[in-house]
Amino acid sequence: MALSGGPDSLALTAVCAGMRATTALIVDHGLQAGSAAVADTARRHAIALGCVEARVLRIEVGKQGGPEAAARSARYTALREASADAPVLLGHTLDDQAETVLLGLGRGSGARSLAGMRSHQPPWCRPLLGVRRAVTHAACDELGLHPWRDPHNADRRYTRARLRLDVLPLLEDVLGGGVAEALARTASALREDCDALDDLANAELETAIVSQGLDVCSLTDLPDALRRRVIRGWLLAGGATNLTDNQIRRVDELVTNWHGQGGVAVGSELRSQRLVAARRDARLRLHREPV
Repeated sequence: MALSGGPDSLALTAVCAGMRATTALIVDHGLQAGSAAVADTARRHAIALGCVEARVLRIEVGKQGGPEAAARSARYTALREASADAPVLLGHTLDDQAETVLLGLGRGSGARSLAGMRSHQPPWCRPLLGVRRAVTHAACDELGLHPWRDPHNADRRYTRARLRLDVLPLLEDVLGGGVAEALARTASALREDCDALDDLANAELETAIVSQGLDVCSLTDLPDALRRRVIRGWLLAGGATNLTDNQIRRVDELVTNWHGQGGVAVGSELRSQRLVAARRDARLRLHREPV
């Protein structure tokens, strides 16, 4: 159980600890003054609620991708390592899902991003995705719990805080309410579509892979959405990471608009080299180049 000490994760911890043996994992990002005290308070809450164990994980947050993304990446890494891939419950609510969909919409990152968070994606479990944030706050009040209020959640310098405080309330007002629920339903519908397309793409990828790369002829007649998913799967299997829609589309042009152009650099974990997708004859191939 991932416990921040906030209302959502605290309410979830109260329920879980009463049902079965639960270990609370509390991440101390060290980004705010007094973070150690906040983490210790969460630890004591967990023990008082009946958790069999409560562990504080102190981490260092990098800078890649901005403060929000860097903190999230470091947090998930720490939770995964501490849990040894056992199921980890997260306190994300329907409101968090709505904010995630809006972020994906604003960034134009495609249907996969608009599909939001999954309720179950091992090792992560999100049992509160259908529950409004107001319910978890009310539960804490009813149980006499005093959750921590993260000041970052009210700091408009952060994108998600501005969505929460300004954008969603405005949309609710303009559209007459029900916006958060509608965004969550949209995410669920898109997730079903994405899953179906991904299954088809995986089957096509098995057919298109050859010893020297990806067979262009096998991709040419595929529908655009399916072909780009095949290309994405091939890139990920070859070591690509953090792929953008623009990168995938540029690699796709090596199939659909081939006129001898050079390769496309894609995201990877390589430090002194870069990963490049290029076309040679009727094959797409991945190779490394020095930076």
